[in-house]
Amino acid sequence: MNEVYLNDVFAALWKDADPIAEADKLEGEIFREVKTRRTFRFEVGGQGYFAKIHKGTGWREILKNLFQFKTPVLGAANEYHAIRLLEMLGVPTMTPAAYASRGSNPAAIESFLITEELTGIVSLEDYCRDWESSPPPFHEKAALTARLARTAAAMHDSGLNHRDCYICHFLLKKSTGDLHVIDLHRAQIRRRIPYRYRVKDVAGLYFSAMDCGLTRRDLLRFMAVYGRRTPKFWRQVQATAEKLYRKVHGRASRYTDIFSR
Repeated sequence: MNEVYLNDVFAALWKDADPIAEADKLEGEIFREVKTRRTFRFEVGGQGYFAKIHKGTGWREILKNLFQFKTPVLGAANEYHAIRLLEMLGVPTMTPAAYASRGSNPAAIESFLITEELTGIVSLEDYCRDWESSPPPFHEKAALTARLARTAAAMHDSGLNHRDCYICHFLLKKSTGDLHVIDLHRAQIRRRIPYRYRVKDVAGLYFSAMDCGLTRRDLLRFMAVYGRRTPKFWRQVQATAEKLYRKVHGRASRYTDIFSR
């Protein structure tokens, strides 16, 4: 076993057993299942958990990603270490309950990650869905915009880029107002994020919020809280987000020139 972490519940449950073999036996409500990964919800002692079980990616898939200039996801390690980094930063995220990874062959790594179920939460995508037709109070939108900007900045300034950075992957806990970052299986950690990956992450947030009734003031607030960046950076964010919007929706957004006004 190359890496293993078990909280008290799973350490007792799987005492003297192979964690990867035990995790592979788990079953529950399937949320996503592809050839090399399955994601599902299950319970132990009344506590809900989410599990991601990763099988070997295979050289074919690795080479396919590399030829497309994409970094392949080899297992659960990316997500586990991204969670631990966010915990160190004080950024709300998922809570690991069990994790293990083994294997030296990149194409055959076996791994899994189990996290505690988050309760009393709603994704920003769902929470903001009707804002265009039914705007929230000014102070609520301003506070949430600033909170999202601070979360993204803390993540990026630490050297972590998400690679699936859309508002659906930021969960609002209604009781505390905290934003929890989830779905980090494609995340990358470096000393410093390459410029283009920072642009892509911020553009992903912008694209996914384009139909939420944003105003120029909202965007300027995000820019101010996120941190001082060059006008070129924000123009590239705009262009990248707009390109993605056209690809997904087949039309231009109504924010085409918002950063150049």
